[in-house]
Amino acid sequence: MEKIYGQTRGLKSDQERQLLDLYRRTQPTEVFCTPEFAERLGAITADLEEAVSVYINRRGQVVRVSIGTPHQTQIPAHELPRQGAERLCGLRCLSTQLTGDSPNQSDLTALALQRLDALVTLEVSLEGKRRQSAAPTGFIGQVYIANLVPEPEVRWVVSAPLRLLQLTSQDFEQFLRALEEEFRTQWATQATESGRERVVLVGIFPPQMTQDALQRELEELEQLVRSAGGEVLKTFGQRRGRPDPRTYLGQGKVTEVALGVQELGANLVVVGEDLSASQSRNLEQAVGVRVVDRTELILDIFARRAHSHEGKLQVELAQLEYLLPRLMGHGQALSRLGGGIGTRGPGETKLETDRRVIRQRISHLQRQVNQLQAHRDRLRHKRQHHDLPVFALVGYTNAGKSTLLNALTGADAYVADQLFATLDSTTRRVHFPSGERALITDTVGFVHDLPPQLVDAFRATLEEITQADLLLHVVDLSNPSWPEHIQAVEQILAQMPVACGPVHLVFNKAESASIVEWDKARERHSQAIFVSALTGVGLEKLREKLAHYSREFGPYALTKQEI
Repeated sequence: MEKIYGQTRGLKSDQERQLLDLYRRTQPTEVFCTPEFAERLGAITADLEEAVSVYINRRGQVVRVSIGTPHQTQIPAHELPRQGAERLCGLRCLSTQLTGDSPNQSDLTALALQRLDALVTLEVSLEGKRRQSAAPTGFIGQVYIANLVPEPEVRWVVSAPLRLLQLTSQDFEQFLRALEEEFRTQWATQATESGRERVVLVGIFPPQMTQDALQRELEELEQLVRSAGGEVLKTFGQRRGRPDPRTYLGQGKVTEVALGVQELGANLVVVGEDLSASQSRNLEQAVGVRVVDRTELILDIFARRAHSHEGKLQVELAQLEYLLPRLMGHGQALSRLGGGIGTRGPGETKLETDRRVIRQRISHLQRQVNQLQAHRDRLRHKRQHHDLPVFALVGYTNAGKSTLLNALTGADAYVADQLFATLDSTTRRVHFPSGERALITDTVGFVHDLPPQLVDAFRATLEEITQADLLLHVVDLSNPSWPEHIQAVEQILAQMPVACGPVHLVFNKAESASIVEWDKARERHSQAIFVSALTGVGLEKLREKLAHYSREFGPYALTKQEI
């Protein structure tokens, strides 16, 4: 549908006809534009006293006519005909301007954001208008051609001032073929062979946050991306009091991220906080690639790690609970009419159908999780019948809980230097040299601001924690953020529906920790045990402590005071 975009308020009917007539003026494919078309744009610009921007596809057809500069009239990324960092979008923009300067920074940024084939800027003189001429012609003065280049440090080049007739002396098709070949060659050398997603990280941080704390937050987010199988290309951080309600980031930072996505060939933007449905949609439209928030990223990691039926069940439940409030629809436009009594009228919208189906699936999964809880409860009662104390390993993700379980029991639980490597709880029997026996359970790792959907979905697994006689809180001493990790785990434990048993701190990865961290931990937690599950340092002392608990107190006699 032929339409005039941009600043159309106050437009006269004859001016509207002139603008709509531009849609019927097809351009030769071998030139940027004809002098006749450029002069026509100049005349319309002189009449409006406003810049005019026209977008032309590679067949020479005018596909968009707008009143305003390229910056003011740029096409949203999701409406552009072609996508991809190794190629251009397939549109060139002819834009008039009322000053004698070359294209400004805003218009060149619009060129980059849209990945236009070229930006042709036509200087228009209003001398006829100033002399109150009856028919101002809008004389075309200097002409500039700007185009992108596959060099992040340069981004674009602008030609020297040209005369109007020089637009027809350059072969546009040859120019375009050579330019796209440069882009293909550049991105072919940078493309990863692993097939991993190319990710740009985005985060907002309060002004009072220290640089060290900010860096640790970004490093953890980067670890999450790597655990999900992505490759981090660049990180964008912004300090501001609160997120923008529309796009999360400020407008300037959104433009910066969009340019970074274009330059680096990223195909995914990961945001370090949770986004609303509208924020996610608006940001995705602005940057032109898929956007996921922190919760969605963690859910994806859980989906990758889940191997057992129980794990997959709980992950699917968490994903559906996350998705339900974020469904977007088109209201009555998607209504479907029925064919029988009680089905006439507007019917059920597609959005309502999706929500109903998801709610039904959530109800079904919740019943299965409840059955899983009952099954685990029977297993726990069976273990208690044998009068064996149960010790549960809890802690921040990647603290070394599975490695410690293997070291204490000789188990072969999966171990990897990744976040959330363990999703399914594992229970193994341990025999102490003095003859006592106990059960040790490895549990899913925690992370600060753990998505509530995961806490709810994994309640069957997390009940292993609430039923344990003693919690061994494993802490990664080599991570400088260990005090914050302890606090995050304690907050999650405090939110459990059933009060947890006594907790004993175990500082792991002692072989990689600095003397400063050792001293800080000893000063704050004098009763803690320091071990290295990897090298075996401190494990004998930990075994003696666990044997003491098993021998002296039994599974139900432990108290926090005795710890």
